[in-house]
Amino acid sequence: MSNNSAPTKGNLINAKKSLELSTLGYELLDKKRNILIREMMSLIDKAKSIQGKIDKAYDDAYLALETANITLGFCDEISRSVPEEESLTLSYRSVMGVEIPIVAIREKNGLDLDYGLYTTNSNLDLARQRFEEVKYLTAQLAEIENSVYRLAVAISTTQRRANALKNIMIPRFTDTVKYITDALDEKDREEFSRLKVIKRQKREKAESERSDPDK
Repeated sequence: MSNNSAPTKGNLINAKKSLELSTLGYELLDKKRNILIREMMSLIDKAKSIQGKIDKAYDDAYLALETANITLGFCDEISRSVPEEESLTLSYRSVMGVEIPIVAIREKNGLDLDYGLYTTNSNLDLARQRFEEVKYLTAQLAEIENSVYRLAVAISTTQRRANALKNIMIPRFTDTVKYITDALDEKDREEFSRLKVIKRQKREKAESERSDPDK
């Protein structure tokens, strides 16, 4: 592998520091990914539970509405008295930097009706109650599904970054450290050999001068 880093001690220090930061970054990203996956799997389990409830809630609600329509006639005029839903609020919580939505609906008082009692009956009351349950479950499911989507995107992004560090940056810095270390070791060996030669030559010269003082 070709390496453009000059084999100097300064570059070796920089390469080791980059390798250490890349390794730490990979460990943190891997930990973040695992936490996000656990959070997402927990939400998926909740979504499955709510999905089963919401299917039954819709069936019960439409059955109750059908009964109300049979006993009261088509409830179109009554439905016009129901105001638009404005009790929904949206906030967020953070999971490892990922903004997760929190959907909340203000519960109504059971006696707070939007229609008159004189022209309706208990079947309509039951239908209203069933659709209230549908509304709350739908809000919960929407919160969870949106959270799962956001977590899935974050997990994918985190995985790509972790893979880039693991498969590209860490091997690159590892090779750079090895290249510079080997080059410096080779340079030290050459310098050591050179000094040995110089030392031997000095010793031989000194011995020669002692054996022949007229030189």
